Amino acid sequence: MSVHFPPALQAGQRVALVSPARKISAAELAPAIATLESWGFEVVLGESIAGDFHQFAGNDDLRRADFQRQLDDPTIRAILCARGGYGTARIVDGLDFTAFRAAPKWVAGFSDVTVLNSHLLALGYASIHGVMPVLFHQEDGELALETLRRALFGEAFQPIAAPAHVLNRPGTATGALVGGNLSLLQTITGTASQAGFAGRILFLEDLDEYLYHVDRMMLHLHRSGQLAGLAGLVVGHFSQMRDNAIPFGVTAEEIIDRYARMYDFPVAYNFPVGHEADNLALVVGQTVTLTVDDAGGRLTA
Repeated sequence: MSVHFPPALQAGQRVALVSPARKISAAELAPAIATLESWGFEVVLGESIAGDFHQFAGNDDLRRADFQRQLDDPTIRAILCARGGYGTARIVDGLDFTAFRAAPKWVAGFSDVTVLNSHLLALGYASIHGVMPVLFHQEDGELALETLRRALFGEAFQPIAAPAHVLNRPGTATGALVGGNLSLLQTITGTASQAGFAGRILFLEDLDEYLYHVDRMMLHLHRSGQLAGLAGLVVGHFSQMRDNAIPFGVTAEEIIDRYARMYDFPVAYNFPVGHEADNLALVVGQTVTLTVDDAGGRLTA
Protein backbone atom coordinates (compact mmCIF):
# COMPACT_ATOMS: atom_id res chain seq x y z
CA MET A 1 0.00 0.00 0.00
CA SER A 2 1.30 3.45 -0.90
CA VAL A 3 1.47 6.04 1.86
CA HIS A 4 -0.15 9.45 1.40
CA PHE A 5 1.39 12.50 3.07
CA PRO A 6 -0.76 15.44 4.23
CA PRO A 7 0.27 18.86 2.95
CA ALA A 8 2.96 20.74 4.84
CA LEU A 9 1.63 23.43 7.14
CA GLN A 10 1.98 27.15 6.54
CA ALA A 11 1.94 30.08 8.91
CA GLY A 12 -1.57 31.42 9.41
CA GLN A 13 -3.25 28.03 9.38
CA ARG A 14 -5.31 26.57 12.22
CA VAL A 15 -4.18 23.65 14.38
CA ALA A 16 -6.29 21.90 16.99
CA LEU A 17 -5.21 20.61 20.39
CA VAL A 18 -7.17 17.62 21.65
CA SER A 19 -6.67 14.99 24.33
CA PRO A 20 -7.82 11.53 23.22
CA ALA A 21 -6.62 9.92 26.44
CA ARG A 22 -5.73 11.41 29.84
CA LYS A 23 -7.19 14.69 31.05
CA ILE A 24 -5.31 17.97 30.89
CA SER A 25 -6.11 21.61 31.61
CA ALA A 26 -5.84 24.60 29.31
CA ALA A 27 -3.53 26.20 31.88
CA GLU A 28 -1.05 23.33 31.51
CA LEU A 29 -1.00 23.98 27.77
CA ALA A 30 -0.49 27.75 27.93
CA PRO A 31 3.28 27.60 27.20
CA ALA A 32 2.73 25.24 24.26
CA ILE A 33 -0.04 27.42 22.87
CA ALA A 34 2.33 30.40 22.98
CA THR A 35 4.97 28.39 21.13
CA LEU A 36 2.54 27.27 18.42
CA GLU A 37 1.37 30.85 18.00
CA SER A 38 5.00 31.96 17.67
CA TRP A 39 5.27 29.51 14.77
CA GLY A 40 2.41 31.39 13.11
CA PHE A 41 -0.49 29.05 13.87
CA GLU A 42 -3.96 29.86 15.11
CA VAL A 43 -4.57 27.41 17.96
CA VAL A 44 -8.01 25.89 18.51
CA LEU A 45 -8.71 24.04 21.77
CA GLY A 46 -10.92 20.99 21.45
CA GLU A 47 -13.66 20.19 23.93
CA SER A 48 -11.51 17.42 25.40
CA ILE A 49 -9.07 20.04 26.65
CA ALA A 50 -10.36 20.60 30.19
CA GLY A 51 -12.66 17.57 29.82
CA ASP A 52 -12.85 15.58 33.07
CA PHE A 53 -14.08 12.02 33.52
CA HIS A 54 -12.06 10.18 36.14
CA GLN A 55 -8.56 9.97 34.60
CA PHE A 56 -9.84 10.69 31.09
CA ALA A 57 -10.21 13.99 29.23
CA GLY A 58 -13.96 13.54 29.20
CA ASN A 59 -15.86 10.31 28.63
CA ASP A 60 -15.32 8.23 25.50
CA ASP A 61 -18.19 9.90 23.62
CA LEU A 62 -16.85 13.39 24.31
CA ARG A 63 -13.28 12.54 23.31
CA ARG A 64 -14.42 10.72 20.18
CA ALA A 65 -16.75 13.56 19.13
CA ASP A 66 -14.01 16.11 19.73
CA PHE A 67 -11.50 14.24 17.58
CA GLN A 68 -14.14 13.71 14.90
CA ARG A 69 -14.92 17.42 14.87
CA GLN A 70 -11.27 18.24 14.16
CA LEU A 71 -11.04 15.54 11.48
CA ASP A 72 -14.09 16.96 9.72
CA ASP A 73 -13.28 20.68 10.00
CA PRO A 74 -11.57 21.69 6.73
CA THR A 75 -10.01 24.75 8.37
CA ILE A 76 -8.04 22.59 10.83
CA ARG A 77 -4.78 21.60 9.14
CA ALA A 78 -3.20 19.58 11.96
CA ILE A 79 -4.39 17.78 15.09
CA LEU A 80 -1.89 17.75 17.95
CA CYS A 81 -2.62 15.31 20.75
CA ALA A 82 -1.91 17.23 23.94
CA ARG A 83 -0.79 14.27 26.01
CA GLY A 84 -0.86 10.49 26.24
CA GLY A 85 -1.82 8.29 29.17
CA TYR A 86 -4.50 5.76 28.28
CA GLY A 87 -7.71 5.89 26.30
CA THR A 88 -7.06 6.42 22.58
CA ALA A 89 -7.82 2.78 21.72
CA ARG A 90 -11.25 3.20 23.34
CA ILE A 91 -12.35 5.78 20.77
CA VAL A 92 -10.55 4.93 17.51
CA ASP A 93 -13.11 2.44 16.17
CA GLY A 94 -15.84 5.07 16.28
CA LEU A 95 -13.94 7.59 14.14
CA ASP A 96 -15.03 8.26 10.56
CA PHE A 97 -12.11 9.17 8.28
CA THR A 98 -14.22 10.04 5.22
CA ALA A 99 -13.57 13.79 5.42
CA PHE A 100 -9.95 13.15 6.37
CA ARG A 101 -9.42 11.06 3.23
CA ALA A 102 -10.77 13.91 1.12
CA ALA A 103 -8.42 16.43 2.76
CA PRO A 104 -5.69 14.72 4.83
CA LYS A 105 -4.12 16.62 7.71
CA TRP A 106 -1.27 15.92 10.08
CA VAL A 107 -1.95 14.07 13.32
CA ALA A 108 0.89 14.18 15.84
CA GLY A 109 1.69 12.56 19.18
CA PHE A 110 3.36 9.51 20.70
CA SER A 111 2.96 7.01 23.55
CA ASP A 112 -0.80 6.22 23.71
CA VAL A 113 -1.16 8.06 20.37
CA THR A 114 0.72 5.14 18.80
CA VAL A 115 -2.82 3.79 18.25
CA LEU A 116 -3.56 6.67 15.89
CA ASN A 117 -0.12 6.59 14.24
CA SER A 118 -0.65 2.93 13.41
CA HIS A 119 -4.33 3.26 12.50
CA LEU A 120 -3.57 6.03 10.02
CA LEU A 121 -0.75 4.02 8.47
CA ALA A 122 -3.10 1.05 8.13
CA LEU A 123 -5.41 3.40 6.21
CA GLY A 124 -2.47 4.53 4.05
CA TYR A 125 -1.62 7.90 5.63
CA ALA A 126 1.49 9.29 7.27
CA SER A 127 1.47 10.92 10.71
CA ILE A 128 4.01 12.29 13.15
CA HIS A 129 5.43 10.45 16.15
CA GLY A 130 6.79 13.31 18.22
CA VAL A 131 6.75 15.38 21.37
CA MET A 132 3.30 16.44 22.62
CA PRO A 133 2.29 19.92 23.81
CA VAL A 134 2.30 19.02 27.52
CA LEU A 135 6.03 18.27 27.09
CA PHE A 136 6.99 21.11 24.77
CA HIS A 137 9.09 22.89 27.37
CA GLN A 138 10.70 20.07 29.32
CA GLU A 139 14.36 20.55 30.16
CA ASP A 140 16.70 19.62 27.28
CA GLY A 141 13.76 19.20 24.94
CA GLU A 142 14.63 21.95 22.46
CA LEU A 143 15.79 19.61 19.70
CA ALA A 144 12.71 17.40 20.01
CA LEU A 145 10.50 20.46 19.66
CA GLU A 146 12.46 21.71 16.67
CA THR A 147 12.15 18.37 14.88
CA LEU A 148 8.37 18.48 15.40
CA ARG A 149 8.26 21.97 13.91
CA ARG A 150 10.31 20.82 10.94
CA ALA A 151 8.01 17.85 10.35
CA LEU A 152 4.87 19.99 10.48
CA PHE A 153 6.29 22.52 8.03
CA GLY A 154 7.53 19.84 5.67
CA GLU A 155 11.19 20.73 6.00
CA ALA A 156 13.84 18.22 4.96
CA PHE A 157 14.41 15.26 7.27
CA GLN A 158 17.65 15.66 9.19
CA PRO A 159 19.67 12.49 9.80
CA ILE A 160 19.28 10.98 13.27
CA ALA A 161 22.25 9.23 14.82
CA ALA A 162 22.71 6.98 17.83
CA PRO A 163 26.03 5.92 19.38
CA ALA A 164 27.47 2.44 19.04
CA HIS A 165 25.88 -0.20 21.24
CA VAL A 166 27.15 -3.65 22.08
CA LEU A 167 23.89 -5.25 20.90
CA ASN A 168 23.78 -3.47 17.54
CA ARG A 169 23.62 -5.69 14.46
CA PRO A 170 25.39 -4.15 11.44
CA GLY A 171 23.72 -3.71 8.10
CA THR A 172 21.76 -1.36 5.87
CA ALA A 173 18.03 -1.38 5.21
CA THR A 174 15.53 0.89 3.51
CA GLY A 175 11.83 0.94 4.30
CA ALA A 176 8.93 2.98 5.61
CA LEU A 177 8.91 3.77 9.33
CA VAL A 178 6.33 2.00 11.50
CA GLY A 179 6.06 1.60 15.24
CA GLY A 180 5.96 3.52 18.48
CA ASN A 181 5.09 2.35 21.96
CA LEU A 182 5.59 -1.40 22.36
CA SER A 183 2.66 -1.82 24.76
CA LEU A 184 0.26 -0.20 22.32
CA LEU A 185 1.62 -2.09 19.33
CA GLN A 186 0.83 -5.31 21.15
CA THR A 187 -2.60 -4.04 22.23
CA ILE A 188 -3.70 -3.29 18.66
CA THR A 189 -2.49 -6.59 17.19
CA GLY A 190 -5.36 -8.19 15.30
CA THR A 191 -7.41 -5.00 15.18
CA ALA A 192 -8.18 -2.52 12.42
CA SER A 193 -5.41 -0.32 13.82
CA GLN A 194 -2.64 -2.84 13.15
CA ALA A 195 -0.27 -1.70 10.39
CA GLY A 196 1.87 -4.30 8.68
CA PHE A 197 5.56 -4.44 9.58
CA ALA A 198 6.84 -6.45 6.62
CA GLY A 199 9.40 -4.57 4.53
CA ARG A 200 9.38 -1.67 6.98
CA ILE A 201 11.70 -0.29 9.64
CA LEU A 202 10.13 -0.82 13.05
CA PHE A 203 10.94 1.55 15.91
CA LEU A 204 10.09 0.72 19.52
CA GLU A 205 9.98 2.54 22.85
CA ASP A 206 8.22 2.14 26.20
CA LEU A 207 7.89 3.50 29.71
CA ASP A 208 7.26 2.17 33.20
CA GLU A 209 6.91 -1.50 32.32
CA TYR A 210 8.03 -4.60 34.18
CA LEU A 211 10.83 -6.39 32.40
CA TYR A 212 8.80 -9.57 32.13
CA HIS A 213 6.07 -7.51 30.42
CA VAL A 214 8.63 -6.46 27.80
CA ASP A 215 9.53 -10.10 27.25
CA ARG A 216 5.87 -11.09 26.99
CA MET A 217 5.19 -8.37 24.44
CA MET A 218 8.24 -9.15 22.31
CA LEU A 219 7.32 -12.84 22.44
CA HIS A 220 3.84 -11.91 21.21
CA LEU A 221 5.25 -9.92 18.26
CA HIS A 222 7.48 -12.88 17.44
CA ARG A 223 4.81 -15.59 17.77
CA SER A 224 2.25 -13.55 15.80
CA GLY A 225 4.72 -13.29 12.90
CA GLN A 226 5.10 -9.53 13.06
CA LEU A 227 8.90 -9.57 13.32
CA ALA A 228 9.28 -11.79 10.26
CA GLY A 229 10.05 -9.76 7.16
CA LEU A 230 11.15 -6.60 8.95
CA ALA A 231 13.64 -4.51 6.97
CA GLY A 232 15.24 -3.21 10.17
CA LEU A 233 14.69 -2.46 13.85
CA VAL A 234 15.35 0.76 15.77
CA VAL A 235 15.20 0.61 19.56
CA GLY A 236 14.55 3.87 21.39
CA HIS A 237 14.12 4.69 25.07
CA PHE A 238 12.93 2.01 27.45
CA SER A 239 12.57 4.32 30.44
CA GLN A 240 11.91 3.63 34.12
CA MET A 241 11.77 -0.11 33.68
CA ARG A 242 10.61 -2.13 36.70
CA ASP A 243 11.58 -5.52 38.06
CA ASN A 244 10.15 -8.05 40.49
CA ALA A 245 11.54 -9.06 43.86
CA ILE A 246 13.04 -12.04 42.05
CA PRO A 247 14.89 -10.27 39.20
CA PHE A 248 14.10 -11.07 35.58
CA GLY A 249 17.85 -11.12 35.03
CA VAL A 250 18.33 -9.10 31.85
CA THR A 251 17.72 -5.54 30.63
CA ALA A 252 14.94 -4.46 28.27
CA GLU A 253 17.50 -4.14 25.49
CA GLU A 254 18.76 -7.67 26.12
CA ILE A 255 15.19 -8.95 26.00
CA ILE A 256 14.65 -7.30 22.62
CA ASP A 257 17.97 -8.69 21.41
CA ARG A 258 16.85 -12.23 22.28
CA TYR A 259 14.02 -11.98 19.75
CA ALA A 260 15.77 -9.78 17.19
CA ARG A 261 18.62 -12.25 16.81
CA MET A 262 16.14 -14.85 15.58
CA TYR A 263 16.08 -12.82 12.34
CA ASP A 264 18.73 -11.27 10.11
CA PHE A 265 17.73 -7.59 9.83
CA PRO A 266 19.99 -4.74 11.08
CA VAL A 267 19.26 -3.50 14.60
CA ALA A 268 20.27 -0.23 16.29
CA TYR A 269 19.82 0.64 19.97
CA ASN A 270 19.92 3.91 21.95
CA PHE A 271 17.94 5.95 19.43
CA PRO A 272 16.58 9.32 20.62
CA VAL A 273 12.90 8.41 20.48
CA GLY A 274 10.49 7.76 23.34
CA HIS A 275 9.80 9.00 26.85
CA GLU A 276 12.90 11.15 27.27
CA ALA A 277 13.59 14.80 26.48
CA ASP A 278 15.39 13.91 23.22
CA ASN A 279 12.27 12.42 21.62
CA LEU A 280 13.04 13.37 18.02
CA ALA A 281 10.14 13.47 15.59
CA LEU A 282 9.69 10.62 13.12
CA VAL A 283 7.17 10.63 10.29
CA VAL A 284 5.40 7.27 10.42
CA GLY A 285 5.18 6.03 6.86
CA GLN A 286 8.22 7.94 5.59
CA THR A 287 10.79 5.87 3.72
CA VAL A 288 14.20 6.07 5.36
CA THR A 289 17.48 4.19 5.31
CA LEU A 290 18.86 2.61 8.47
CA THR A 291 22.63 2.17 8.56
CA VAL A 292 24.29 0.30 11.42
CA ASP A 293 28.07 0.06 11.59
CA ASP A 294 30.94 0.45 14.03
CA ALA A 295 30.06 4.12 14.54
CA GLY A 296 26.51 3.36 15.65
CA GLY A 297 23.13 3.68 13.96
CA ARG A 298 21.84 6.35 11.57
CA LEU A 299 18.50 7.12 9.95
CA THR A 300 18.64 9.12 6.72
CA ALA A 301 15.98 10.03 4.20
